[in-house]
Amino acid sequence: MSTIGPFAEPVPGCKPAPPAALTADQQSKYDQILTEVQSWESLPTTKAGTETAPLSDDERLWLTRECLLRYLRATKWNLQQAITRLKATMAWRREFGTDTFTAEYISEENAKGKQVQLGFDKEGRPCLYLLPQNQNTKPSQKQVEHLVYMLERTLDLHPPGQEGLALLIDFRNTGAGGTPPMSISKQVLDILQSHYPERLGRALLTHLPWYVTAFLKLIGPFIDPVTKTKIKYNEPLVDHVPASQLMVASGGEVDFKYDHSIYWPALDKMAAERRQQRQERWEKAGKLIGESEIYLWGGEEGSVGAKKEAVEGKAPVATPRDPDKNGESELVGGVEKLDIKTAEPVKVAA
Repeated sequence: MSTIGPFAEPVPGCKPAPPAALTADQQSKYDQILTEVQSWESLPTTKAGTETAPLSDDERLWLTRECLLRYLRATKWNLQQAITRLKATMAWRREFGTDTFTAEYISEENAKGKQVQLGFDKEGRPCLYLLPQNQNTKPSQKQVEHLVYMLERTLDLHPPGQEGLALLIDFRNTGAGGTPPMSISKQVLDILQSHYPERLGRALLTHLPWYVTAFLKLIGPFIDPVTKTKIKYNEPLVDHVPASQLMVASGGEVDFKYDHSIYWPALDKMAAERRQQRQERWEKAGKLIGESEIYLWGGEEGSVGAKKEAVEGKAPVATPRDPDKNGESELVGGVEKLDIKTAEPVKVAA
């Protein structure tokens, strides 16, 4: 099959195992961190902490139940460490400008398709390809912003119940200049490990030349031991990603051709629609901190407020359903219809 746009959904049946139920101690710590976060009125706008600002609605929405649990798991359920790390991430997101980067601003960095969100792995993780052979800019802070932007867009598209993503890094035809400077590599690692805890489900590295292997050994000491266990080297990608959603170049069946003028607005449009749907669900359910990501992402789970009403014996609050949940509207800006459908790629003639 041929495609020039992102997939809307994983292959049917490709989904994560349900999370383990919380122990009594874990539930207690979650209740405590939720109470703490609900009490936040203002937070620092930079890591230096010299100025503060009230929480925005976008930040309150970001502070989901699963978000708080990710920080608790990342700190091995150390409540105070989780709170400290969460505050640090909130300050970093504000200072770095995570929610301010637009597709137009980042566009030049991805003009040759050096990063592509395409398909989902066998556990329903959205796949983000890093293709350094398509590098088109010199090392700069904007390259880091580009990676963060693509991480955010990839997470926008994860299916209900999935929290992680898969990185597919293909080094074929990459020259020695394709490896980033140590300073950028360390910054990226720090961002991934400090501010996206429990998000990396799998990193699949293929076609590693000797100089990349040497480079990985250099940055090895900076990689968290848990992160290292998620990195796989030169394994067949079809073992991890269904062939029907894997590029031909990576051993799959998808004849993917990157066309920036079509792919870039398609990704932006799909991610923006998903964010808008989450915003609407969140607002209809009461704009709660600690809302369920399964509910927000359109899964078969009621809102936190609805479940609380049911427990208290009150009439349950209707969970808003999206009749067009799996449909994607036409692109704007003069782009042709891409006909993005559930579990189907955007097709062109083979």
